[in-house]
Amino acid sequence: MASLGGNIVPPDLHTQIYLAGIAVTLLVGACYSTLLTRKAKDSENPSLLHSLWLFFYACFLKPHDGDSNGNQQDALESFYKKQAGAYDATRKALLKGREDMLALAAAQLAHRTKNRDEKYRRIWVDVGGGTGWNIETMSRFVDVPQFFDSVYLVDFSPSLCEVARKRFERLGWNNVKVVCQDARKFRLEDYEPAYQSRRTSGSPIRSYFSQESPRHGGADLITMSYSLSMIPDYYSVVDSLPSLLSPNGIVGVVDFYVQSQVDVSFRNYTGGLVNRHVNFFGRTFWRAWFDIDRVALEPGRRDYLEYSFGTVLNVNTRNYILGAIPYYIWLGTHKRPSSSSLPHEIVEKVDALVTESPYLHPTNHTNALTRAVEKTATEIRSKAFDAAIVNLTSNLPLPSFFYQNHHYRIYYDDQLKKHTQFNDEYIYAFTWEDTRVDERILKLKSDDVVLAITSAGDNILSYALQSPARIHAVDLNPTQNHLLELKVAAFSSLPYEDFWRIFGEGKHPEFRSLLISKMSPHLSSRAFQYWLSNHHIFTKSKGGLYDTGGSKHGIRIFRWISRVFGCRSAVKQLLTAKTLNEQREIWRGKIRPALLSRLVSKFVVSQEAFLWTALGVPKNQLAIIEQDHAVSEAVCGPDGKAKNTRSHAIWEYMVNTLDPMVESTHIAADNPYYLVCLDGKFSRNCHPDYLSSQAHARLSRPGAFDGLRIHTDEIDEVLARIAPGTLTVAVVMDSMDWFDPGSNAAGAQITKLNRALRMGGRVMLRSAGLRPWYLDEFERHGFVAKCHGERSAGKCIDRVNMYASCWICTKRENLAPPTPEMESMVGTEISNLQI
Repeated sequence: MASLGGNIVPPDLHTQIYLAGIAVTLLVGACYSTLLTRKAKDSENPSLLHSLWLFFYACFLKPHDGDSNGNQQDALESFYKKQAGAYDATRKALLKGREDMLALAAAQLAHRTKNRDEKYRRIWVDVGGGTGWNIETMSRFVDVPQFFDSVYLVDFSPSLCEVARKRFERLGWNNVKVVCQDARKFRLEDYEPAYQSRRTSGSPIRSYFSQESPRHGGADLITMSYSLSMIPDYYSVVDSLPSLLSPNGIVGVVDFYVQSQVDVSFRNYTGGLVNRHVNFFGRTFWRAWFDIDRVALEPGRRDYLEYSFGTVLNVNTRNYILGAIPYYIWLGTHKRPSSSSLPHEIVEKVDALVTESPYLHPTNHTNALTRAVEKTATEIRSKAFDAAIVNLTSNLPLPSFFYQNHHYRIYYDDQLKKHTQFNDEYIYAFTWEDTRVDERILKLKSDDVVLAITSAGDNILSYALQSPARIHAVDLNPTQNHLLELKVAAFSSLPYEDFWRIFGEGKHPEFRSLLISKMSPHLSSRAFQYWLSNHHIFTKSKGGLYDTGGSKHGIRIFRWISRVFGCRSAVKQLLTAKTLNEQREIWRGKIRPALLSRLVSKFVVSQEAFLWTALGVPKNQLAIIEQDHAVSEAVCGPDGKAKNTRSHAIWEYMVNTLDPMVESTHIAADNPYYLVCLDGKFSRNCHPDYLSSQAHARLSRPGAFDGLRIHTDEIDEVLARIAPGTLTVAVVMDSMDWFDPGSNAAGAQITKLNRALRMGGRVMLRSAGLRPWYLDEFERHGFVAKCHGERSAGKCIDRVNMYASCWICTKRENLAPPTPEMESMVGTEISNLQI
């Protein structure tokens, strides 16, 4: 047998079979493709098998032959012509997020155009609209022939445009026009008679301070669905869009992307960075993979889009059906906010609302800005103002908060460690302060300006029901404010039954759909990102809203204890007890012996980690409890049997909390705070006041939350940026317990409270101590303290009864202007929640 010679080794039998198989597959594939293409050349709806084969052939086997003329249209036809009829059938699994983008855009349009004149023409331009799938799908959210006067599908591929024409002929939608044209050259004045006299925009102007955009008319909606990544000259296309967009119009984009967090972590105008980072392997693989089909995933395309417009909403997610392909959904509007004639006017307006500035009249905006920027006047300015000025002077878009439909959420830097330390988890899913007692003590009036800690937002909504002039909700944890935002958005957009299911029962199977199609126009971008990423909280079969957050650990441990001690059925009996006497018997005989056992107190409840994680009790508050216990009757009294130890201190505190509460309040009928802990939901008969149908009717009215400001920051930082003498009430809950008695931080915050409050203004606080040490600090800083509830043995001061005392500190004198040294004393205990 002749040898092949040299170093060439003859292929073995398995290799020969493998190579032969590849050759046969390619040959059969080529023949099959030719046969099917001839058989269904003009078919708009080929079979599924045919569609899949055409997709595979066009993407991986067919060579691109449209480059010889150097024409983008020829290149597109080379790729799409053979598969145009099969395009829709093969893209459903690949091009995810299109329906969500359309639903978000439709929700924004419905909100922004609801009060417009009936004669106003609504126009939609779909850039790179292809086969028209987007336009037909939009009919799930709005009646396209009735909602839009004109719809323009602009695409550069004749084959895809032909499929679109047949689609709309079949649907009978005469308001849809298919334009086979380079998107860079499309102008509404060429097709809309009313706009023919409008001046066409020339080359883009560098600064958007002077950039001219339509003062009236234009497209209300411009969409780009997986087309931006396929446009080689994307700069000129993006630059052409502002001249098409109406003053209050929306741009919606969904597309593939890859990007490292290093590229964007310093930008404050992207609307949040949740899930935006793609790891090195993903960035490398997906760019190379899509480059085969000339789909460009370089970050610059999305970056330039975000630079050219103001971000309204932004979503980063993955297509997990096909290997976790990264894609984004982005909604934007004109770089210059539509609610003012100049960018700095909206900045000045928001700043005035945040700081309680006297410059509330629009005529003062320009003068105030001139003083602050050009003369560097020493005026109190919000952090939103500071960030906006930096962006304006750099020709960057404003932070996304300025482009929202509502300005109650105030700008914050979500990359700061003081915010990221919470790991995107709220501690409280419901508020532990009795709002009924708050209402009785505070008696808010229409001219009150209130500052309060957000927590879960229930107390903020209770204050809103009393219609004060302004409410400043403050929380360092961004997700606590996201929860308040969600509740406000639900009031603004949902009927009562949907509202009740979400926040009364803590579950709603259609939460995701409601979030996108109803609540999204009323949420900031970061809050929307958070709830879209965590929609499972409301849609999963088990748990629900009230089985989330840090407080869930305490609730779950109670359930575990009740199972271990065999009293789970007794808990159910307690929840159905008809009378207070029946409730007392069940508690005394079945539940109390297990829950208040010394064993549970010593090994579970008194542990520092449990107290912080489950109950939110920091070490300084724990020290107050221990100090009061050391001098209590239980230790020092004639009949005292308790030991001066932590476990005994916590046990006594639990006894003084739970026994009076069970003996005095009927949980099933009138104690929603413990009902939700035991049952995981509220009932129609027992719930916080904001969950009533009457409250919904009141807070769902237009303008109900115009006086709300949501600050994501320390109390100290917010107080320092509020004009002196403007607050009338400050509700600090138990936050003063968190200060270290050995530091000057408490005195520094009390000084700022004195400065921000009017004469006669009140600070309401609760404490784990009967007379906490910092009351002396209040009295040294111009306040008079009065106790409004002291939990002595067997006494219940409110339905929660979690705190030992409740105080009102009233301002009686002004302090001298604080020295720079006092101003530098910040509450590090508040900004760094270490135990």
